[in-house]
Amino acid sequence: MVHLKAPYVSGFLAFREVPFLVELVQRLQEKEPGFMPQVLLVDGNGVLHQRGFGVACHLGVLTDLPCVGVAKKLLQVDGLENNSLHKEKIMLLQAGGDTFPLMGNSGTVLGMALKSHEHSTNPLYVSVGHRVSLEVAVRLTHHCCRFRIPEPIRQADIRSRDYIRRTLGHPGSPAQRQESLLPTEPSTTSPVSW
Repeated sequence: MVHLKAPYVSGFLAFREVPFLVELVQRLQEKEPGFMPQVLLVDGNGVLHQRGFGVACHLGVLTDLPCVGVAKKLLQVDGLENNSLHKEKIMLLQAGGDTFPLMGNSGTVLGMALKSHEHSTNPLYVSVGHRVSLEVAVRLTHHCCRFRIPEPIRQADIRSRDYIRRTLGHPGSPAQRQESLLPTEPSTTSPVSW
């Protein structure tokens, strides 16, 4: 658990979460250097971002580790829209590993839409974070998918939610029902997964 100091502002996720992630990477380097990852898959965007520098870019630059941005939803930037044309392209993705480029109005390919698994109906949006090509980022992401979400991100989501349930109480537990009767303040505690 971390105590977030910055509010959520669209497009500025890195300023809210990356300091904690960098600290975790540094702690891992100091205490268990044999477990340092060769690449980080980040639940967010890389160059597919309003300013071309999302959370995967920030984390990669600050840790000097290769990073891949893997977003679950399309960030609508540079003319990219989740419109009927985009949905038609998604329908053309037939098999796991099928992709189409996410080309903005600028003519720049900002990432790739990836059908990550045979049974996925929604693509992932893969973009370069740091020290990795788009081709490698897409292949790596696809090979990490047993289900729709790459396994490192999926496991981080599962384990962080489990930790929150165990730490803060299961919905419907006596402790949580008691807490729901008390006045609350806005929460500044959030799980950060990587």
